[in-house]
Amino acid sequence: MLVIVGAIVVILSVFGGYAAAGGHLGVLVQPFEFVIIGGAGLGSMLISCTPQQIKNIFTQIAGSIKGAPTGKEQYLELLLLLFELCKTAKQNPLSLEPHIEKPDTSEIFKRYPGILHNHHAVHFLCDTLKVQISAPMSPYDLEDLMDADITVIHEGEAHAPGMVAKVGDAMPGLGIVAAVLGVVHTMGKLTEGKEVIGNSVAAALVGTFIGILLSYGFMQPLSAKMEAVNQENGKFFIVIKAALIAYAKNCSPKVCVEFARRNVPDGARPSFEEVDKATSGAGKKAA
Repeated sequence: MLVIVGAIVVILSVFGGYAAAGGHLGVLVQPFEFVIIGGAGLGSMLISCTPQQIKNIFTQIAGSIKGAPTGKEQYLELLLLLFELCKTAKQNPLSLEPHIEKPDTSEIFKRYPGILHNHHAVHFLCDTLKVQISAPMSPYDLEDLMDADITVIHEGEAHAPGMVAKVGDAMPGLGIVAAVLGVVHTMGKLTEGKEVIGNSVAAALVGTFIGILLSYGFMQPLSAKMEAVNQENGKFFIVIKAALIAYAKNCSPKVCVEFARRNVPDGARPSFEEVDKATSGAGKKAA
């Protein structure tokens, strides 16, 4: 929601300040300037990206507006899920197979809908457990496997904010293109008087204004927000990785969860007492 609030603040500050200084807002209403700049920006994105990358860009933009699941409740939910999975695997590794093969129908995963909806994290968790149950690996090999997966995921997610930043960098230049076209249009009105020419030149200059505003007021901050959300989401994988490595080292379920808890970012990290109380309750609920 902060993305929407920030956009409103930018709009009110820029246009409100302009109006308060005596400017006429009607002059800034130039829909064809938006068509030229926005269409050229979208077209350049289509030229530069594959269909999957385009889909990923809009998905991450929507995710940035929604925000990353970084609160204490979300991490506590993740820790409880890891505890139940490790406990089940310790009791009987084969009994874990139905849960990791079809997490959508798993009674364990259903108890934690916030994590179940995070498809990337669920796939990362389940795929790693499938490997570890079917062909157990040393903790060092398992860590290399998960690091490789995290690197690929990070590289894929980093493309979207980078592309938004590149298009944002191009916006001032596209604004100049729109302004030049406006000046060319103005040249055909030189015989219509100073007032007509003045209005036409003002309309042309709006293109430069729009390009700069879109770049530095919206697209560059949006790119930074997308990067921040990706980093927050990436911390979920680090927490999962810590628990699974501890499991591979034959640690008890509570110790696995403690390894995971120590990797939760400060500010969202549940206390030891909170996790201990929650896992004790989870154990009774599962039983």
